[in-house]
Amino acid sequence: MTDTDRILEDATLGGGCFWCLEAVYQEVRGVASVVSGYAGGHVNDPDYRHVCTGTTGHAEVVRVRFDPSIVSYADLLRVFFTIHDPTTLNRQGYDAGTQYRSFIMTHSPEQAATARDVMKEVAEAGWYDDPLVTEVVEDGAFYVAELEHQNYYRDNPKQRYCQLVVAPKVAKWRKTFGDRLRRSA
Repeated sequence: MTDTDRILEDATLGGGCFWCLEAVYQEVRGVASVVSGYAGGHVNDPDYRHVCTGTTGHAEVVRVRFDPSIVSYADLLRVFFTIHDPTTLNRQGYDAGTQYRSFIMTHSPEQAATARDVMKEVAEAGWYDDPLVTEVVEDGAFYVAELEHQNYYRDNPKQRYCQLVVAPKVAKWRKTFGDRLRRSA
């Protein structure tokens, strides 16, 4: 089987600022691409300025295209639940608003079942003291974020937000899931 013969799947996840999730998932072995964008709202073709107002209903998300023969959807979710706080409603750290909610958009009934199973696993394992508030929704519209939001951490590692917020999440991911690190990262 060649790379072009592999069947890739999509995962759409929101856990606060999309820059954090993008930076981590770009390092996961089996991930072919990560695109920052918006999903879960009621406004067509939203832009960053409007999403930041919290009035569009959209969350900042990443669309992760992955090879399930290398990394499972369940493992992508385990990473997801490690790199953000899924117990805070509409908030991640200092970022507050519905655009920063913990959000999973499933692309199939199998993904929906896996999301529920992994959430149960996380809760039962006691990863967090408080209950999960992650919103799980069926597949819907995904809007690609503006070009300046793509590869943000890679392109701006010295930017203050990247140093204070993104870099610690990347470091935590590497420490927790180092065995799943892309070899070139």
